Amino acid sequence: MKDAYWLGVDYGVIEEARRLGVKLQVVDAGGYTNLGKQVSQIEDCVARGANAVVIGAISGDGLNNVIKATAAKKVPVIDLVNGISSPDLSAKSLVSFYTMGQSTGEYLAKKHPAGSPPVKVGWFPGPAGAGWVEAAHKGFMEAIKGSAVTVLDPKYGDTGKEAQAKLVEDVLQGNPDLAYVAGTAVTAEAATGILRARNLDKKVQVLSFYMTPGVYEGIQKGRIVAAPADSMVIQGRIAVDQAVRLLENKDVVKHVGPKIFVVDSSNIKSVKQADILPPTGFKPVFEVK
Repeated sequence: MKDAYWLGVDYGVIEEARRLGVKLQVVDAGGYTNLGKQVSQIEDCVARGANAVVIGAISGDGLNNVIKATAAKKVPVIDLVNGISSPDLSAKSLVSFYTMGQSTGEYLAKKHPAGSPPVKVGWFPGPAGAGWVEAAHKGFMEAIKGSAVTVLDPKYGDTGKEAQAKLVEDVLQGNPDLAYVAGTAVTAEAATGILRARNLDKKVQVLSFYMTPGVYEGIQKGRIVAAPADSMVIQGRIAVDQAVRLLENKDVVKHVGPKIFVVDSSNIKSVKQADILPPTGFKPVFEVK
């Protein structure tokens, strides 16, 4: 899994499937450029007899046809984390990535209000066209309006470490007065190493707009300033619970999402880690039999 965020989601769906005693298979499309592969994976799951499909979508709109075909076969489809525009979804387990971006932007705007010295921010929202990326970008940009924060043109890219590291290096090269790197968790984790190697870690600060084990550790060590937590483990658990409830014709809340809160050095010791992250050392599990 390129982005360790999905390790937490994996832990949530696996543990909930075990708790409920249901079979579950996890398939990974391998990145945000592989839309065709994800479509085929969904079709294969349904063809092999899946009773329900939970999707962490590569694209906000690109899966709508396969979701429509799946729903027509009376197979419930649950939108997990990323956001899908399809009207044929059965339920959603997700938070607003608009709010995740907004929380990050507000954190910066509060530190650098209008009238204080201006600061320049490199902004790395993730892969262009993904629903969660566009939402986070919009929230972030609206939150910093009227503050002393200047955001450079967004640098879009896949959430692989190499892709994000190259983008960060390009922005650092062209902007010696950069004050912050803000973006995906992969960006933040890549940036901390690059900044230390260049002796810029005291000059340029780092923020992520979502939480991963690496970001959590970065905040603990003082290498990352802050990140909102969206409790991805709980989102994974909820999606499996929704799927089972739909199949058993039980009451189901159609859209559920945990409360978002920002974690920084001031509160990290009081945050219950098990709610927002997988256990330390957890490795991806792809099947519950």
